[in-house]
Amino acid sequence: MDFIMDWRLIDCLRNGLPLDQDVYDAALWSAVGIVSEHSVAKNSRTIDIPDFTRGNWKTNKPVNLSLTEGANTTTR
Repeated sequence: MDFIMDWRLIDCLRNGLPLDQDVYDAALWSAVGIVSEHSVAKNSRTIDIPDFTRGNWKTNKPVNLSLTEGANTTTR
């Protein structure tokens, strides 16, 4: 992660806000390595990445990134 992502995570935790990522993001980020390994084993063929949300990503509410709440974590 870069500084901004770290700051945003800490700010959400300190202010009781929902995190920007969810369990489905974590599963997808973890699957990239496994899918890459399968692709390499098959001479770099394309491998479909599973949809862990079963299509619910199409109707999920977007995360509010406007910093209208929180955003009071300072840096030292």
